[in-house]
Amino acid sequence: MNALRDSLGGFGARLRPGAGGFFAWWGASLASWLPGSWRAVFGLARDRLLLSGGAEQLQLRLQTLDGIRDIGSVPLPASAEGDDPLPRLLAPAIADLPRWYLLPAAASLRRRVTLPAAAAERLRDVLAFEIDRQTPFAADAVYFDARVAERRGDGQIVAELVAVPKPVMDAALAALGAPAASLAGVDVAGESGVPLGVNLLPMPRRQRGADPARRWNWILAAVALLALAAGLWQILDNRRAAAAEFEKQVSARAAEARRVGQQRQQLLDMVEGSAFLERTRGGRPTMIAVIDELSRRIPDNTYLEKLSMENGQLQLIGFSSDASGLVQKLEGSKLWRSPALAGALQPDPRSGRDRFTMTAELAIAASEQAKKPGDADAQRPR
Repeated sequence: MNALRDSLGGFGARLRPGAGGFFAWWGASLASWLPGSWRAVFGLARDRLLLSGGAEQLQLRLQTLDGIRDIGSVPLPASAEGDDPLPRLLAPAIADLPRWYLLPAAASLRRRVTLPAAAAERLRDVLAFEIDRQTPFAADAVYFDARVAERRGDGQIVAELVAVPKPVMDAALAALGAPAASLAGVDVAGESGVPLGVNLLPMPRRQRGADPARRWNWILAAVALLALAAGLWQILDNRRAAAAEFEKQVSARAAEARRVGQQRQQLLDMVEGSAFLERTRGGRPTMIAVIDELSRRIPDNTYLEKLSMENGQLQLIGFSSDASGLVQKLEGSKLWRSPALAGALQPDPRSGRDRFTMTAELAIAASEQAKKPGDADAQRPR
């Protein structure tokens, strides 16, 4: 099902954002109505064998379009050397399926990042730069992959970064033994045990099986060549048809040029948006710094019920015995300016303190306000 989603998703992504997910769902739904033998003939089955290691047992599960079912468990090999025992224990129809190792959810670190929709075509490359910010590991210390978790209606996507430390995954594959050399990928189990749909295994270590749809591709290619030959023969016999064919080719080239121009524009927008987000992060004070500064300035007779930082504004809600004096205590900080009480003080009979709401404007560095995304549009060459 993943391969079908990839093949249909690539076509849908060229139409408009979100179309790939619809075509993948539509194609998988149609394929689920076909018998298993028919799906195998047309290359739509894409079943895979899931391996997951326990203490001394290797759990085997089969994933198909109809779901996941348990096959059984076999003892783990005593060492990484030796022959692969799976072909001797399983039926050939199952032993020849692509093998995927399934890591437990606790072995991975998952982070969600909001990105422009144009980043979906190169999602893994884009999130490679976010590993140092989103995880406590360096990019070369983890195996990682990314997937689109949600497509929002405002032209953005919610991407999920899935990372596993290299020692954790290397130890799991080493314990797997000989079957580790025949893996097509490594996935991570979600909260419900269903694979997330990522592949953490590096490209050089992936084992690729024969494509069952290759024979049909050759047949379709031969039919296409015959149809092209017939069309060319008709063009030679009819000048009007030749002129119409030439006009159609010119239109196709123009549409391709427009598509390339749109992709270039999307790439520029993505780069400019990433630069703007970087400047925004560098110019705004961090939450840790604000909390540390507040802990130094707020007296002991005051405690906070809510602390928020949104749209350049700092908001404090809490209770204090001297709420009117908090404004003076918070003045003079380098992290915010213009602290003021918002609304009237509300006495709290339970604590004997006054409930207050205070706002302040966060101190934003000049580098953030020096350049906005609109300025880059004015300087961009036409």
